[in-house]
Amino acid sequence: MTDLLKTYNPDIVEGKWYDKWAEKGYFAASFKPERDSYSIVMPPPNITGQLHLGHALDNVFPDILIRWKRMMGYNTLWLPGTDHASIATEKKVVDKIREDGQEKEDFGRDGFLEKAWEWKEEYGNRITKQLRKLGSSCDWSRERFTMDEGCSRAVREVFVELYDRGLIYQGDYIVNWCPDCQTTVSDIEVEHEDHVSHIWHLRYPLKDSNEYIVVATTRPETMLGDTAVAVNPSDERYQDLIGKMVVLPLMNREIPIIADNFVDQEFGTGMVKVTPAHDPNDFEMGRRHELELIKVIDENAVMTEVTGKYAGLDRYECRKQVVAELKAEGLLDKIEDYEHSVGQCYRCDTVIEPLVSKQWFVKMKPLAEPAIKAVKDGRIRFVPERFKKVYLNWMENIQDWCISRQLWWGHRIPVWYCQDCGEIIVSKEEVVSKCTACNSENLVQEEDVLDTWFSSGLWPFSTMGWPVDTEELAYYYPTDVLVTGRDIIFFWVARMIFMALEFMDEVPFKDVYIHGLVRDAEGRKMSKSLGNGIDPIEVIDEYGSDALRFTLITGNTPGNDMRFREERLEASRNFANKIWNAARFILMNIEDVDFDGINPDDLKLTLADRWILSRVNKVNSNIEKALNDYNFGELSKILYDFIWSEFCDWYIELVKSRLYQDKDLQAKETAQYIGVTILEKILRLLHPVMPFITEEIWQQLPGTGESIMIAPWPEIEQGVISDEIEDKMALIMDVIKSIRNIRNEMKVNPGKRIKAILNSPEGKFDILQEGYNYIKDLARLKELSIEINIEEKPDKSSTSIVSGVEIILPLEGMVDLDKEIARLEKELEEVGSEIKRAEGKLANEGFVNKAPGHLVQREREKLQEFKEKKVKLQQSLDDLR
Repeated sequence: MTDLLKTYNPDIVEGKWYDKWAEKGYFAASFKPERDSYSIVMPPPNITGQLHLGHALDNVFPDILIRWKRMMGYNTLWLPGTDHASIATEKKVVDKIREDGQEKEDFGRDGFLEKAWEWKEEYGNRITKQLRKLGSSCDWSRERFTMDEGCSRAVREVFVELYDRGLIYQGDYIVNWCPDCQTTVSDIEVEHEDHVSHIWHLRYPLKDSNEYIVVATTRPETMLGDTAVAVNPSDERYQDLIGKMVVLPLMNREIPIIADNFVDQEFGTGMVKVTPAHDPNDFEMGRRHELELIKVIDENAVMTEVTGKYAGLDRYECRKQVVAELKAEGLLDKIEDYEHSVGQCYRCDTVIEPLVSKQWFVKMKPLAEPAIKAVKDGRIRFVPERFKKVYLNWMENIQDWCISRQLWWGHRIPVWYCQDCGEIIVSKEEVVSKCTACNSENLVQEEDVLDTWFSSGLWPFSTMGWPVDTEELAYYYPTDVLVTGRDIIFFWVARMIFMALEFMDEVPFKDVYIHGLVRDAEGRKMSKSLGNGIDPIEVIDEYGSDALRFTLITGNTPGNDMRFREERLEASRNFANKIWNAARFILMNIEDVDFDGINPDDLKLTLADRWILSRVNKVNSNIEKALNDYNFGELSKILYDFIWSEFCDWYIELVKSRLYQDKDLQAKETAQYIGVTILEKILRLLHPVMPFITEEIWQQLPGTGESIMIAPWPEIEQGVISDEIEDKMALIMDVIKSIRNIRNEMKVNPGKRIKAILNSPEGKFDILQEGYNYIKDLARLKELSIEINIEEKPDKSSTSIVSGVEIILPLEGMVDLDKEIARLEKELEEVGSEIKRAEGKLANEGFVNKAPGHLVQREREKLQEFKEKKVKLQQSLDDLR
């Protein structure tokens, strides 16, 4: 008797294997120059909390590839790690501190960093434990963290080299400022959402005149910092006003009317207020016209001292008061409703405030050029290819990168300022104690830290030991593929490419596989606010890791979002149960068989045996193509269709009669041998996707080795692939399916054996004869007659035609004809009523024009279904009559 449990239990099966694999060192990479390498670096999850379904996708796809390549004989490295996630983690730690009624400043920088490292230990370790539960076969002995000693050294090395080459500079520039996180955020970290607001049309009096001009703005509070009004130089309405002065309302400050091509003549009145300190476009206009920068909103989104009586007000409260006073003075021309896009911090959703600030920047044009070329000349391939255009469009229009963040958690910028002589020291050393110019020890290090993506951009090579020339770098770099989501092409993918080309003179990876987002069943993005997030660990606890893994690849197409539905999980669990039950059946029927003593040349192969051998090898080839193309959805379909339908539903049923008899021992032995052979090959083909269940079953098979994880990938036996055999079997299966369909439609008792006649063309007679026993057994026939070109058919017969073969089932004795006719007539009447109802509903213009589109479409689909059912019912009734 097999040692497999009667019912598949993922808790029991999955709970034991991961630790055993790890203990045996199966995940570990090793240097074997005679073998080709294959390497992937894990997109490092942020240490900000729990694993989510996006992390699961990021890890299931690479794990499938790594397990496959490991079995293919490659020396594989899947390098894991986590990201410190500067702004996101600091916010989490600050929130936790505030829950205790304190602020981060209460601890000081060093005290706060202790809290942050405690957070990292708790949540960083939690995430890696969860990844293990998912089955990720990483080399955990090489696990890295973006702020570990080696990665930190790489960060300092890169910063200093870029600075020395003149590619890093410090300057005043307008940046995106988050008043809540209290730091700059990059353009790509700003999320834009449409807000319903207003456009305020304000009257600015002309100097020494009773006349006024009208400007339009969506932010009236910033008018307090206006230093000009601008018009388009080609706008004929305002030619005589260019160069004149207006008096800024409420502030009584004179400002000029200037001409600039940036101004959109169609927006508002065609005259715009210019606030260089609080708008990125106005900032550029201010630089072109040498306008004064007046900062009226501070880092807390509060009005500054220069605003006089408004100082200390929140920016939105100030807006209300400014509008009220303008109205009281007759300077509010009108207010219009307006919907526009507003930038928000991607971490806390606070509305961004553009502010002028001294920051550190990277010059991007020199770095972008080789990164553009590497993709254009094919050294890096995007899958799917459409994301190549997305990448190139951003890189070709790239702006300088603001890399400084006003935070404590992160890589502190390696710059020191001498308080005695003013020298700026940029150093690769972790600590600098003396000024290089005057030997003073009175040094102060830069307070800001680097943007998280600065260190993440070095990930493919910093994790392998750079700047030291290590064995890992020589053997595993460049990596083979990066698997990541489409939402971080700009954040991460682009930065890794230009950093690698600059410091390694080589691309970081050959392929970039882009997957979409995981959405809920209704297609909505998963978020805390909607409460529709799904914890992968809870899914694993209920359905098992293998079921989750299979669900994540089912229907998944490169680059497209997927909807996560519970019914898919149930289907994947059912698939696992199907595999388990098939394995139990095979194992229970091979007890006491000496497979070592079987000579394959002595086997008595049937058509079914030759068919399944052909199919499994063709499937093997199709699976390899799907994996090479990163087409994981196609991979799942190939596996599911072959294992469930062809192996379980067909082959096992076809061989049962041989397994259950003891007269022809050679036939029985052949069925046992082929059954085990196909099952063993299936397990190896399925292992990269469902590693736990395949290991558990594989261990029970005769003649297998230590672990399926290190078993060789199945070789494709071209000699057994035969389209002719597959075509023969396809015809026989079609005939069986057709007979079963007629039985089902006629409500024939499933246990009743009936008669069947096959009217065959000459060219298919021999095939049907070869499949005689299969047809008779699987269609549950007591009599089967195969004839060529029958002229007269029995009365009261039901017929169908498949592939040129006419199937004739005499109905006499099959069913109670009168009772069945009455049933069909009643069902026809009911279907007719449904058709009439649906046609009436769809003829009603009120329903068609006013009902939701999906309801109207569903009604049309119902009508079509009823009409098709009517045709089938009428055919069945005609057969009976």
